[in-house]
Amino acid sequence: MTQTPTAQSPAQGQGRAHFTVPAKHPMVTVLGSGDSLLHVIENAFPATDIHVRGNQISAIGDQREVALIQHLFDEMMLVLRTGQPMTEDAVERSIAMLRAAENGGEQAETPAEVLTQNILSNRGRTIRPKTLNQKRYVDAIDKHTVVFGIGPAGTGKTYLAMAKAVQALQSKQVTRIILTRPVVEAGERLGFLPGTLYEKIDPYLRPLYDALHDMLDPDSIPRLMAAGTIEVAPLAYMRGRTLNDAFIILDEAQNTNPEQMKMFLTRLGFESKIVITGDITQIDLPGGTKSGLRQVQDILVGVDDVHFSRLTSTDVVRHKLVGRIVDAYEQYDSRIGQSG
Repeated sequence: MTQTPTAQSPAQGQGRAHFTVPAKHPMVTVLGSGDSLLHVIENAFPATDIHVRGNQISAIGDQREVALIQHLFDEMMLVLRTGQPMTEDAVERSIAMLRAAENGGEQAETPAEVLTQNILSNRGRTIRPKTLNQKRYVDAIDKHTVVFGIGPAGTGKTYLAMAKAVQALQSKQVTRIILTRPVVEAGERLGFLPGTLYEKIDPYLRPLYDALHDMLDPDSIPRLMAAGTIEVAPLAYMRGRTLNDAFIILDEAQNTNPEQMKMFLTRLGFESKIVITGDITQIDLPGGTKSGLRQVQDILVGVDDVHFSRLTSTDVVRHKLVGRIVDAYEQYDSRIGQSG
């Protein structure tokens, strides 16, 4: 799509753009059902006049805003050409990425590159990053042996790591997946809980099982677990082992103490990869106990083949309100810290 001059000259400081949507793309794929995608764009650029006639879209307004809208439609068309539909969320995230790049942010990747990077497909559903930081996190997992994914709830830290683990297993890069969590609420001492060992640990590991069911045929999971191809276990069960040829994920790592973190990291064997995820704002350790995740950031900074990926409230992919809640808590903690 190219910006073209028109007979009517825009007012000083304003620009005009004109887009022609190729006939092979129905306008509903560009504008959304009931013009839902167009409404998202109009709300994001309230001072710009956007008009649609047939397969023609025009915009007039501030030059920078018009140029950004033109770039947005270019990116949307690149996504649509892959056969992937655009959603309201994808349009909002594309606008946010383009604005960040315009404001001087370091961004080599385009929205289309972020939104069309497929990690895993299962039962007609494709798992892919939705934000720039998520894409960089996924790319870091490909490039490094040990990756830390640190960020608030809902940013996809664990889910994307598990998708990469399943991808690695299916492509025979590893022969097994090991998923682990510290069972903090029970102090890693499970004896006082009623039931069998499985019944005791199940509530703490259930989120990992739920994610697996999104990524694999549910009927295959018991077979893979029985064969040891997939293992889900409390962190305490990692002690004394060397984990070769495995994709290993430590979830909720903020709830490890420094000794547990060191123990886990030194389980790394040959041809293995480790991803450690956690949220340092949600530490459930008993008072006075240091978080291994907080400490390790100072210990391993600058170590070759270890990467720290940081996600923020802008990477939350749950309900939009979750991101605002995360921001509100961060602002509250900042005020308390300053007053303290």
